[in-house]
Amino acid sequence: MAANLNDAFRSAANQIRQRPVNLTSNQEVCRLYRHSMKTLLAWCVDRDIFLDEAALLRERFDAERGASSSAVSRLLKEGKEELFKNTHPDPYCVPFMPGGSLFMRNPPPPLEVCFPDGNYPADAPTVTFNPDMSVSKVETGKSAVGTVLVDFTKKNME
Repeated sequence: MAANLNDAFRSAANQIRQRPVNLTSNQEVCRLYRHSMKTLLAWCVDRDIFLDEAALLRERFDAERGASSSAVSRLLKEGKEELFKNTHPDPYCVPFMPGGSLFMRNPPPPLEVCFPDGNYPADAPTVTFNPDMSVSKVETGKSAVGTVLVDFTKKNME
C-alpha cells in the first residue's frame, strides 16, 4: 500500500514539475551576458567605472561572435565558471525586490480587512499585488494567488 502511495505521489509530482527549457546557444549567451552585467554592477558602485568595465565586457563578448558550435559550448562553460568565480557575496538588488530594503514594507491590506461588511467604495483598487508590488495577472502566470518562493541567497523570486 505504501509503495502505491509513493508511486502516486511521484507520478503527480512529475506531472506538475517543470521540464528544463532547452535554450539555444544565442539565448544562453544572452543570459550569460545579462548575469555578467548584473554581477559587474554589484562590484562597480561608481557609474563611470561600471560603464568602462561594461564596455570591456561587451568587447569580450563581441570578440567571440560567430564562433563555431564547439567553440561556443567551450566558451559558455568557461564564461559560466568565470561568472561563478566572480559572483558578489552580497549582490545589489532593486529595493522593492526580495532582499531589498523596501521589500513588502507597506503592502496594501486586503479589502476584506478594510471593509468587513463588503461595501467597497467605487474608487477602491480591485487588483492584487505581487511581492514586488507589480499587479498580479493570471494570464501572464505572475499571480499573487498561492505561494511565492523567495530565494534570499540569490535575492530573487521564483
